[in-house]
Amino acid sequence: MTNETAAALIARSNRLGSDPKNTNYAGGNTSAKGTDVDPVTGEPVELLWVKGSGGDLGTLTESGLAVLRLDRMRALVDVYPGLDREDEMVAAFDYALHGKGGAAPSIDTAMHGLVDAAHVDHLHPDSGIAIATAADGEELTGKIFGQSVVWVPWRRPGFQLGLDIAAIKDANPQAIGCILGGHGITAWGDTSEESEANSLQIIAKAEAYIEANGKAEPFGTVLTGYEALDASERTAKAAALAATIRGLVSTDRPQVGHFSDAPEVLDFLAASEHPRLAALGTSCPDHFLRTKVKPLVLDLPADASIEDSIARLHELHEAYRADYAAYYDAYATPESPAMRGADPAIVLIPGVGMFSYGANKQTARVAGEFYRNAINVMRGAEALSTYAPISDEEKFRIEYWALEEAKLARMPKPKPLATRIALVTGAASGIGKAIATRLAAEGACVVIADLDLEKARAAAAEIGSTDVAVGVQANVVDEAQVQASIDAALLAFGGLDIVVNNAGLSLSKSLLETTVADWDLQHNVMAKGSFLVSRAAARVLIEQKLGGDIIYISSKNSVFAGPNNIAYSATKADQAHQVRLLAAELGEHGVKVNGINPDGVVRGSGIFAGGWGAKRAAVYGVPEEELGAYYAQRTLLKREVLPENVANAVFVLCSSDLSHTTGLHIPVDAGVAAAFLR
Repeated sequence: MTNETAAALIARSNRLGSDPKNTNYAGGNTSAKGTDVDPVTGEPVELLWVKGSGGDLGTLTESGLAVLRLDRMRALVDVYPGLDREDEMVAAFDYALHGKGGAAPSIDTAMHGLVDAAHVDHLHPDSGIAIATAADGEELTGKIFGQSVVWVPWRRPGFQLGLDIAAIKDANPQAIGCILGGHGITAWGDTSEESEANSLQIIAKAEAYIEANGKAEPFGTVLTGYEALDASERTAKAAALAATIRGLVSTDRPQVGHFSDAPEVLDFLAASEHPRLAALGTSCPDHFLRTKVKPLVLDLPADASIEDSIARLHELHEAYRADYAAYYDAYATPESPAMRGADPAIVLIPGVGMFSYGANKQTARVAGEFYRNAINVMRGAEALSTYAPISDEEKFRIEYWALEEAKLARMPKPKPLATRIALVTGAASGIGKAIATRLAAEGACVVIADLDLEKARAAAAEIGSTDVAVGVQANVVDEAQVQASIDAALLAFGGLDIVVNNAGLSLSKSLLETTVADWDLQHNVMAKGSFLVSRAAARVLIEQKLGGDIIYISSKNSVFAGPNNIAYSATKADQAHQVRLLAAELGEHGVKVNGINPDGVVRGSGIFAGGWGAKRAAVYGVPEEELGAYYAQRTLLKREVLPENVANAVFVLCSSDLSHTTGLHIPVDAGVAAAFLR
């Protein structure tokens, strides 16, 4: 980056956005005004650099900035058609853009361009929003800041708000910023350093005032029976409820979930005022666009049974959907976008914690973070006054804003497996790792289960962040560890859709050399292990009522008879028949069960590297390093089978293209005529 003004803006933005006390993820925007050379005229031109629509301050880069000609942007004041048509001004910003590329200008661009200050910060700090949402926020603003910060009554973000703040700045030359009613703060300065210092000063002063003057129990006294359960009890109950809740919140469309038992959530739910405050919903537009107008709150004590909790959640969900539909009907106009869905994005369970949901894990996690922000806002507002968010009518105007609809329409098309959650056993290496990698690449969230926890975590880290993949330890022969891995998937991503039984091992021995221990080991890992994983997963899939896929990585040997392979081939035949049996049983629940029969997958294979390769090479009389090529030459296609080929077949089975296929075994063996299915 060559422009010093823009470089300083990005540095300031990253500092402000990296501290959650200052603003939430993707919340707020910053700007700077300066000069650069117009490449057409070679003359200096005044420009506005402003964080574009949808970006995040903490991770802002040059590509996330919108760059506008300041003279043209300010000339829009002369053609402003008035409040009733202010949405048209967002499209008008395009005619003020300087150069090509960059981010789309956000709705707050007018605030930055029209305010007569070289640098402007608009942020959503919890302490600032607490003042902004207090019933007597205007009076509190005067008490806390005197004349240095000015109160701005609630107005929906847009061109008119930019005009309002510009007028306030001109009328109050002593002011360093303002509190935007129901929304957040805006600060300015002649230099980047001054703007940042003024922003931090407003945040710190509000925070200190709340701390010094707020009442001790802003959420009321402890509600008996609603106190937090012990950590192990919380996670156990969360896992037990996760499938039910995910199924409910996915009534309109599938959702990915995130679970949090953060202290502020548990403290909020243990307090007597939480039902009243939760019902009021959030206020800052960035909050309720992600958390929905209000959460669903289970109105049972922490020690309520799983059965009672599930029954009540069903009742509350039905009531929530009816209430949301009434909210939509009350404020929708003929021009409003269609209702996007009536399911909650936030579900609060007293004593346990919070589930948050979205189209992907990051969206779900961020929604939960925003509701934690909202709890902090409520705490501050109630500590000083009474929490008074903007009205439902104003929330609706934001939620179903044509500009918000256009923003959603600009989002990239979801990947084929978006919203789907997969668990792959034996996935730290070889075929399992290739499968997990492919599923994640196609949009799925992936849980890598493996005997070796460190290798599982390392494989997950290679695939992506914990918003994409997590590694867990699981010995599939251990019923408790299998259940723990399923629970880990539920807590990490909210549910489960795809299960791949891949864990396996092999010992190449003749009938007379095969011991009972050899037989038991292979049958325990592959036959019993697959049974245990499928049974635990099926309970989740049935409870969610979203269908799903169970896939067995069997083998060509499940149908092909070869020498010195009795235990391995017999257990693979067991797995192959489990596919048929479970397909017949789980079809009524929309669960597809299919198998894959690979052969000769030498490269990257943990089984072959562990001695199986050497023994099979000895059986066939070839050097071990040539085993893959040997297998390829005995196939019809003369091609070596790689882990990625098996992964491709798994993806196809999970995709919509095979939505009506169950009980199938797909050979991935490059063509072995003796293993053709009959």
